[in-house]
Amino acid sequence: MAKASKKSSARGADAAAGTGKKTSTRRSKVAAAAGSRGLAATELPAAGTEAELCARVVADGGEVLARYRDPLGGHVTLFASLPIDRVAPTPFQRDLSATHVKRLGEVIDKLDWFLDPIVVVRNDDGTYLTPNGNHRLSAMKALGAKAIVALLVPQYSVAYKILALNTEKAHNLREKALEVIRMARSLASLDPRPEQEFALEFEEASLVTLGACYEQRGRFSGGAYNPVLKRVDGFLAQPLPQALGVREQRAQALLELDDAVTAAVELCKQRGLESPYLRAFVVARINPLRFRKDAGGEFDETIASMTAAARKFDPAKVSADQLASAGGGAPDE
Repeated sequence: MAKASKKSSARGADAAAGTGKKTSTRRSKVAAAAGSRGLAATELPAAGTEAELCARVVADGGEVLARYRDPLGGHVTLFASLPIDRVAPTPFQRDLSATHVKRLGEVIDKLDWFLDPIVVVRNDDGTYLTPNGNHRLSAMKALGAKAIVALLVPQYSVAYKILALNTEKAHNLREKALEVIRMARSLASLDPRPEQEFALEFEEASLVTLGACYEQRGRFSGGAYNPVLKRVDGFLAQPLPQALGVREQRAQALLELDDAVTAAVELCKQRGLESPYLRAFVVARINPLRFRKDAGGEFDETIASMTAAARKFDPAKVSADQLASAGGGAPDE
């Protein structure tokens, strides 16, 4: 199995200290002039390239339908037909939505035309993994299809760009966080570079910590804590295997905070306070950063402070009017 690309850039991390303290970043967006980037239409053919990969596709029972260079980056890509039983999702992505698969299957069946190729990479054992297309793949399998067409990318590292690639169904926070922690565990044994170098793959440092929480508690209310985590949870300078140990510790601290918040929420309910945003309200009240305008703070210090405040939370100091005026945010999951 090929190693992930070494071209990921670090974002939002305190690399020098290696603490994972969140720092503010600012990106400059410069619009490119029309027609100034990439290849011309006549430069896209790539006949004769990737001969070894093409031969393997044929040996696997498939067929290479075309070879071309990507119009933006010039990367050679194969358009291939593959036996559908050789294609599977990457092992670290989100679980299927049965409703979405059913809806896709109905549309494809009614149209009687598969017009949206999936993206795949090839495993050494002759199977193909899709980081973008599991719902379409499952719909085609449910319809009894023998084959599927795919954009075959020679670089295996693309399999880990799942968050950037997946456009067929919007992720919710739980799905995204679980994908990130699964990717992190997979990459730890393949490419133990510093965690901060996987910023592109993981998207947000808070997702790694939340993923470790969701692994232990499937109905964890991550949305209530994510605004705080985005301010205090940065990518780490440690190699990924060691960083995962830190993530486990942070997840444990966050689960302890959640237990304290849950107890505070129950006390509020006992006093007749009811709202789908009650947990988010409690979290906001104990958040030491809510009136601060700077980038954030230290993870351990902030979560410990919030846990202590949650354990001392006094629902007698909360009125129904305060709760009503604080509506919005992340509802209880």
